[in-house]
Parts: sequence; C-alpha cells; structure tokens
Amino acid sequence: MVASNVKSETIGLMEKRSAIEAQMDAIISRLSQPGAPGLSGNLVDSEGFPRSDIDIPVILSERRRLTELRNDHTEITEKINRNIQVLHSVKPASSLSLSRDAGNTEGSNVTVASPTSNGISQSNSSTTMDVDANVSIPFALVDEIVNASPAADDGLQLGDQVLKFGNVEAGDDLLHKLAFEAQSNQGRPIPVVVMRHGSTHNLTVTPRSWQGRGLLGCHFRML
Repeated sequence: MVASNVKSETIGLMEKRSAIEAQMDAIISRLSQPGAPGLSGNLVDSEGFPRSDIDIPVILSERRRLTELRNDHTEITEKINRNIQVLHSVKPASSLSLSRDAGNTEGSNVTVASPTSNGISQSNSSTTMDVDANVSIPFALVDEIVNASPAADDGLQLGDQVLKFGNVEAGDDLLHKLAFEAQSNQGRPIPVVVMRHGSTHNLTVTPRSWQGRGLLGCHFRML
C-alpha cells in the first residue's frame, strides 16, 4: 500500500514537473525572440539608458518568474528522488518502473541513444519511464547559443537543461569543471545528456576551434 501511494504521488509529481518545464520553455522562447534581450542580456543601451525597443517591466517579470519555476523544478525533482529511494527500498531496482497511460505520456519519454551524423540521438517513445534517467537533477541551462557554433551544429539548443556533460554531473565549482571538460577534450566527442521539453536527449558535442569565441559557442547558467 505504501509503495502504491508513493508511486501514484511520484507520477503526479512528474506530471507537475513536465508542466513547469513547459512554462519554462515558453518563457525562454519569448525572451529569446529576435531583438529580445534573452535570459541575461543587457536592458540598457550602449550609453547606459534603458532600452526603448523592449518592455523592460515585462522582461524583468518574465526573468523573475523563470527563476521561481527553476526553484520549483528543483524542489519537485528532489521530492521525486526521495520517493524513488522509498520505492527502491521496497522493490528491486531492476524491476522498478513507473508506467503511465499511453495517452498521457507527454514530457516523460526518455531518448535512447542512436548516433547520427550531426550528433543528435533519435528518440524512441515509450509509455514506461526509466526511473534513473528521470530523477537526475539538471545542473545547468543553455541560456545563450550562437548559430553555426560547435554547440549548435552538434545539437544543443537554447533552453536545454544539462544533466551530464562528459564526466560532469553535479557538485561544486561546476563552471570550472565544464570549462576544463571542454578544454581537455578539444577535438574529441563528449557525451552530453540534456532535458528538453520534458524528454531526455543524448547528444555528442565536440569542442573545437571555429570563427567565434571559445570552443563551444554557448553559455551555461548554473541552476
């Protein structure tokens, strides 16, 4: 009975998390429209005056709401993690899965790696969620990415939430670890796992020199 209740609660939390991710994606899309300042761009012009081409109060409100949603997302994911630990304690991990109705699986599918020419894996949809993949906590967000950069060409997208970047998954000093991982693997493919629109995607990103700055051409914001 306890396991059944925890399982039902966890499915509900996953649905709530997917709804939050949809809201986050919508805000990121609005902030990233042509001419918009993005998630962290300046709201003043080169002379230090407020930009007249954007609605600054709306931008500030959107950014504030995005921060609130990120906090809610982290809290819910941590709760899912705790529930999974309870479920693992009463049922062997090898047989544990959380099934959902086929008509209500949006935002829950896990992408199965299948390398392609541009480094993006193909998704195999399923009505069964892999627990370990879904309870991973994103630690970074791609909040800026340059067209035709290595990151963009290899499949990273604006708004992707990074679950794993090579050997970097979580912990302290993540920005330094991400930079070191990219620099130490210049010219070599790095396996990257991201959360995008509620689904997990496996990518291969190769840090390399290009016409722009850095080896990737994108910016990560820590969550």
